Amino acid sequence: MTKHDTQQTTSALTTIDVEAELDALAKRYRRANGLGIQVLNLVGGQADALLDRLPGPVRSRLDEGTEAALNLAMRAAHQSRGMVGDQPGWLNTVVATAMGAAGGFGGLPTALAELPVTTTVLLRAIQGVAVQHGFDPEAENVQFDCVRVFASAGPLSQDDGADLAFLTTRVALQGATVQALITRVAPRLAVVLGQKLAAQTVPVLGAVAGAATNYAYTSYYQEIAHVQFGLRKLAIDADVPQEVLVKGLRERVSLIPMQKG
Repeated sequence: MTKHDTQQTTSALTTIDVEAELDALAKRYRRANGLGIQVLNLVGGQADALLDRLPGPVRSRLDEGTEAALNLAMRAAHQSRGMVGDQPGWLNTVVATAMGAAGGFGGLPTALAELPVTTTVLLRAIQGVAVQHGFDPEAENVQFDCVRVFASAGPLSQDDGADLAFLTTRVALQGATVQALITRVAPRLAVVLGQKLAAQTVPVLGAVAGAATNYAYTSYYQEIAHVQFGLRKLAIDADVPQEVLVKGLRERVSLIPMQKG
């Protein structure tokens, strides 16, 4: 076999690997976007209408409260890394589910108190996924990507797969900070967390809805983090621009039926 033939074979293998990885990431993304169906069935509403269940003063402060919760989560997540190691995905889900039940048990006041804690658990789970893919969560560019995961549509969105903008949305790195990205992401995340709060305030079912909601949210963001960091690692390993991979992922996602849970 000549050197040219070897190079062609290597190139072909790389292409096959990229195609297989994109297929797997597309299935993971689609699975993530089917996680909220049971929650919506439980609370008996549409995602877009959930926010209307919240009192006006709470809705008006969602952006501000979400940015504060995200800043607190960022500090707490990094401080805790030296004391508590990354946990398996299933354990993150169990912890968050229990917290959601406790938050929903007392209605809106306890749900609001639980929100920053759950946000921290979600961020730690996202950081743990970054580590699984070989990235250092202390590096600023990895911190950027961890926060960018929160710019995805959320588990209750019933996303049709077209919204993968969070994978390519970037704040100009020249002089930008993680804080600048948090400020940009907060309004999108505020809608998602507002839906979570509304689900937890369903009369009688608050604790059950809180548990189900946190289960869906934790599972969703861990799946999305795997897509985010899996795509980033693939771009490095295969030496393919991420924009090209995102285009391929979007095409695949549109062809895969959404999985229900």
